[in-house]
Amino acid sequence: MGKPISRSHSLLLHKPSSPPLSTTSSSKISFQSRKIRKLSTNKTTSTTTAITSTSIPHLKPLSHKGEIELALDHLSKSDPLLAPLLNSHEPPALNPCTSPFLSLTKSILFQQLATNAAKSIYTRFLTLCCGESQVNPDTVLSLTAQKLREIGVSGRKASYLHDLAEKYQNGSLSDASILEMDDDMLLNRLTEVKGIGVWSVHMFMLFSLHRPDVLPVGDLGVRKGVQSLYRLKDLPQALEMEQICEKWKPYRSVGSWYMWRLMEAKALANKTAKKT
Repeated sequence: MGKPISRSHSLLLHKPSSPPLSTTSSSKISFQSRKIRKLSTNKTTSTTTAITSTSIPHLKPLSHKGEIELALDHLSKSDPLLAPLLNSHEPPALNPCTSPFLSLTKSILFQQLATNAAKSIYTRFLTLCCGESQVNPDTVLSLTAQKLREIGVSGRKASYLHDLAEKYQNGSLSDASILEMDDDMLLNRLTEVKGIGVWSVHMFMLFSLHRPDVLPVGDLGVRKGVQSLYRLKDLPQALEMEQICEKWKPYRSVGSWYMWRLMEAKALANKTAKKT
């Protein structure tokens, strides 16, 4: 998903780049500005169910036309506390993912690094690969650990990149299979790759695949957003997050996105207050 909030370059750049260390998110995926649309704060609760998005095959990626609008309508009706937040922030406009392999590679390279440092290494990595279009398993495996260290990639991350590429080469993973897997299977398969944990998979599903019903219960920014929105005394743990956000299904990804926006707004307000 660097530190989530402090390294964000704008309020419309929202993907965290490493496991959460601060209050909200920064981004490696840009979001286009869209006109704010007013939503109804009707408190009539829509029917919710315990079925997750992994069991609802008709749900389309959020980048499909009209899906964000459907999500916002659902959230505004199902959660009266969330509705005002939807009205005060622009909705996400997600860019399409050109290559899951490229996105996963970039995720590994950006792990635990400040944004500027990660961007610099990624730029050198692309030069080594002769451009983004050439970032594929064969190219990555052709890069020795020594070559990767020369551009700033640690030996450990080099092993992560090679493990990912090997799983593509032996057929354990492919771009096509990743797009076809449901959320649970994808989580299981990707966490078998060295260096890719649950949080990284959640960010990949949310910001690269645009899956609609991802709740990153381990992300500090989302947890703090839920704590603030529902005025909880303590930071919610995973089970409590699941229970509270049940009403957001099957669009928990969008609800989570607004938790980051909530914490960004609070951080900005605090910063402004200190200057006055």
